[in-house]
Amino acid sequence: MTTKLTLTIEDTVIDSAKKYARQKGKSLSDIVENYLKSISASEEPKQALSPRVAKLMGSVKLPEDFDYKKELGKALIKKHG
Repeated sequence: MTTKLTLTIEDTVIDSAKKYARQKGKSLSDIVENYLKSISASEEPKQALSPRVAKLMGSVKLPEDFDYKKELGKALIKKHG
């Protein structure tokens, strides 16, 4: 079920949001709805870890400046050339 909602937003924000929606091929209502879903989903409680994963927590100590993306990139280059 959908319900109508009235918002008070500056004209310039509305204009740029409408332009963005057109460029993405979506309605402004869809974009606002998806944004509201995303921020409310991030506040939902996280799924509990399985006992197996929980047991592994803390078993590896990494330096504070460890860059996992950099290391993953190196590993992928090594594996795939």
